[in-house]
Amino acid sequence: MEKKTHDGVVVNGGNDGVVGLNAKMNKLIIDTDPGIDDSMAILMAFQQPEVEIMAEGSPGPLKGGRPRVADFAHGSDGMGNIFLPPPNKKKSDKSASEFLVEKVSEYPGEVSIYGDPEAADVVFTSGANIVVVGINITTQVQMTDDDLLKLKQSNGKYAQLLSDMCKFYRDWHVKSDGVYVLVPGIFLHDPVSFVALVRPDLFTYKKGVVRVETQGICVGHTLLDQGLKKNFTKSKLIIYSNRSAVIVANVNAINWCRWNGGNPWTGYSLVSAAWTVNVDEVLSYVKTMLMKP
Repeated sequence: MEKKTHDGVVVNGGNDGVVGLNAKMNKLIIDTDPGIDDSMAILMAFQQPEVEIMAEGSPGPLKGGRPRVADFAHGSDGMGNIFLPPPNKKKSDKSASEFLVEKVSEYPGEVSIYGDPEAADVVFTSGANIVVVGINITTQVQMTDDDLLKLKQSNGKYAQLLSDMCKFYRDWHVKSDGVYVLVPGIFLHDPVSFVALVRPDLFTYKKGVVRVETQGICVGHTLLDQGLKKNFTKSKLIIYSNRSAVIVANVNAINWCRWNGGNPWTGYSLVSAAWTVNVDEVLSYVKTMLMKP
C-alpha cells in the first residue's frame, strides 16, 4: 500500500543521514559528515524558519574503526577543498551519542548505514517510525550545469559558498561515470532527503522490514522484505547496494527466496521506503531554498 505522507524519521541511506524528527514538532537533528550535498541539506534547513536545528556528528562507527572518508567526491576537507576556517562556536560538552540519545528520547530518530552498518541495523529494527530515501530516489533529482550557474548568479544567502563547494563535486560526478557526461551536473542526495521530511507529499512510500548486512562483501547493504506473500511462500526482497558510501537501490536485482520458517526479517516493525518522487517539484523546492536570500 502506498503512502503519501509521513511523520517519521527520514534516513538517507549512506555513510551519513538526515535524521528527521516529527516535522510538526519543528525539531531536526542532522547527523552527517558533512559532505557537499550534506552541507546543502544543512543550509536548506537553516533557511526554514519553522524548523529548529540541533546538529551533532558521531565520532565513529558503533563497533569502532576508522570512518570512511569519501575525499574523492567531497575533497579532503569534505567541502570541495575550499578549506573554510574552523567554527568559532563552542562545541557541546556532551558526546554525539549522549546528545542524540537525549534529544531522540525527548523528540523521537537517528541513522548511518554504510559507515556504521551495525548501528543502522539497530535503528531499522528498533520500532521507530522510519522513512528511508534511497539513491534510487535521489539520483532522479539532478542540478545541471545550468542550474549551478543560476545558483552562482543568484542572491541566495549561501549561494556563493555552495557554488564554490560544488565545483569539486560536479567535476567528480562528470569523471566518475561516463553517463554523467551526457548531462553534466550533480545529484542531490541529502537535499532530497531533507525535502522528504518537510514535503512528504512529493513522494510515495511502501512498507517493509529492513535489515542491514553487517559482514562480508555485502556489508552495508540493506534489504527490504515487503512481506507480499505469507504462509512460507515466496517473499520479495528488494536489494539496496552500496556505491561510494551511499545506498543504491538496484530495483532490477530481485531475489526470490522460499522461507521454511522464521527468517531474519520476522518479528520486526515495518519502515517506509520512498518509492516514487515528483522530480520537478522536488528540484524546484531545492533550488528555491538554495537561492533564498
